[in-house]
Amino acid sequence: MKRTILAVAAGMLLGSQPVLAEDHFKGYYPQAAATYEVTVTNITRGQSFTPILAATHRNSFRLFQLGQPASDELSQLAEGGDINPLKTALDDAYRSVSKTASTAGLLNPGQSTTFEIQAGHGVKRLSIAAMLIPTNDTFVSLSGVKLPKYGSKTYRASAYDAGSEPNDEICANIPGPVCGGAGVSAGESGEGFVHISAGIHGEADLARSAYDWRESVATVTVRRVYK
Repeated sequence: MKRTILAVAAGMLLGSQPVLAEDHFKGYYPQAAATYEVTVTNITRGQSFTPILAATHRNSFRLFQLGQPASDELSQLAEGGDINPLKTALDDAYRSVSKTASTAGLLNPGQSTTFEIQAGHGVKRLSIAAMLIPTNDTFVSLSGVKLPKYGSKTYRASAYDAGSEPNDEICANIPGPVCGGAGVSAGESGEGFVHISAGIHGEADLARSAYDWRESVATVTVRRVYK
């Protein structure tokens, strides 16, 4: 079940292929103040990441809030891996969001992808999100971590459940190469709020031994680049 989009400034969310960076200052930020190199490594055994969407933003911006409903845009990313609706919403949030960047293709277990993203003056935070497949509506995310003033910093990224779709683990309701299903369970709702993902339980078509995980699902290294 989709939820009405949250107010952008208060609570909206937010493949090893070439990266597409997007500039959407729209006159609010005078120029980019810094450039960062971001490396994401998939540390799961059996989950892949769909294209990764990243944003630099002000302190007040939130991708999501635990215990609160996911936005429609986040639900679409978490259920089907489609980053475009969320990207559009971020582009429109130019008073809070400075820059976005995205990858293309799947990031499989053990693989890494690196991309660059810029940040405007006074922008000190980074958020990323991507769907885990095969899952119903689970996504990997960093939400509002600090950008390093110099050097680099490495974070562990957790997996979250959007709460917008039941975790039935039925392949007909899960997209991607493993299942090839649809990106939504039509007419059914999930828990109704974003929460820490409970992983794969092996209740239907997905074997727990192949696709479950524990603790963090990715490492993210952010390095300031001087050009």
